[in-house]
Amino acid sequence: MAYETLTITVDERGVATLTLNRPEKHNAMSGQMIVELKQAAEALGADDAVRVVVLTGAGKSFCAGGDLGWMHAQMAADPDTRFVEARKLAESLQALNTLPKPLIGRLQGNAFGGGVGMASVCDVAIGVDSLTMGLTETKLGLIPATIGPYVLSRMGEAMARRVFMSARLFKATEAVTLGLLAKAIPAEELDATVEAEVAPYLACAPQAVARAKALARTLGPKIDDDVIDHTIGELVACWEGQEAKDGIGAFFTKQKPSWVS
Repeated sequence: MAYETLTITVDERGVATLTLNRPEKHNAMSGQMIVELKQAAEALGADDAVRVVVLTGAGKSFCAGGDLGWMHAQMAADPDTRFVEARKLAESLQALNTLPKPLIGRLQGNAFGGGVGMASVCDVAIGVDSLTMGLTETKLGLIPATIGPYVLSRMGEAMARRVFMSARLFKATEAVTLGLLAKAIPAEELDATVEAEVAPYLACAPQAVARAKALARTLGPKIDDDVIDHTIGELVACWEGQEAKDGIGAFFTKQKPSWVS
């Protein structure tokens, strides 16, 4: 399948590289990318030739979060359309989270908002030590809703509450402390470090790996349809609120929102 916003390559070992490919937009998740991420996760999951998936980004950033043009469109949409679009986002994240293959995050650059969510659905995420991360939604009058279950699952509540609501930016070393990254390493060591995470899986039974991953998810925090529906409702409620209108509007007009003195 050809994708507009992603590229996929598979080497002779069965290691697939799934690349977010909107470098001119810092790989922000547009409506098209959201749909394609789910399609790609389903295709990779069903391909018996694929043993491991590496998730990375083209260009300077891993993922800048939700595309602001896409979010702006939600502000003008009717409630039913907002719900449908929020569900697409939630389903793409869950498709990656439940991918029956090891998913290794290769963060070659910054990750904000939904990009932090993308790192959180990886089984292990490795980042360059120069990157910056942040859950920046509350600056726009929004909340990290659909990514919330994965962020909380990765970080735990106590760690998440340090950065979940403040929109504070933090560097790679703190991301390791918070549990978002397994390692923060120099850029020239990134590929070798990712390869060190990939290689052991090639000696493991693929079906056993898939069952073990599914078991880990079952034993961990519950992320089921009820939880996902709740996050969708929270996101839609924010989109319908005045703060989101003010926050996103202020971003596009390059002004300060009403809550900034």
